[in-house]
Amino acid sequence: MTNKILSKHIGKVALGSGLIGASIYVIMIKVTLAHIEAVSGQVPFDMRPFGYSAAEAATLLKALGAEGRAYYLSHQIALDTLYPAMLALTLIATICWLGQRIPNKKLAHVGIAFSVGCAVFDYAENLGVAAMILSWPEIADPIVYATSIATMLKSALTTLAVLLTILVVVSWTRQDRLTRPFAHR
Repeated sequence: MTNKILSKHIGKVALGSGLIGASIYVIMIKVTLAHIEAVSGQVPFDMRPFGYSAAEAATLLKALGAEGRAYYLSHQIALDTLYPAMLALTLIATICWLGQRIPNKKLAHVGIAFSVGCAVFDYAENLGVAAMILSWPEIADPIVYATSIATMLKSALTTLAVLLTILVVVSWTRQDRLTRPFAHR
């Protein structure tokens, strides 16, 4: 397979996974997370980039009630099982697709590492939230703290991964302009 054909396939993966990931994200924001917030009157764990305490976790879980906790597991966690992989795949494929033609390969490597990291910590967050829900009302403080840390790391790494992907796109755009023939001038 030639580099041009491989590049075309990577571009299709970036676009396809991006569309799937964006669709899942919209469903989570507009439906599942909105429902969790409406039922509980509290911000869901997934939407707390600065983490939460054991008392805040208990307040949310209590406010959700049995049906709300079941909904969190069956709807939000189910969707959030697909989303981290789609986001990471989108970012990595975009970085690989456009990053092959930029001079700063380190930028691409760091972006890929952050993309993998944001998915790993999103899955850790999901496991922690599931553990808290399943152990309710006996949630252990170490599980809350570990889950909160996973939430904060997911949030930070996602932000950094997206920013680095944008930097790769900008670098590719500039590099592409520099290497194009003088047809536009």
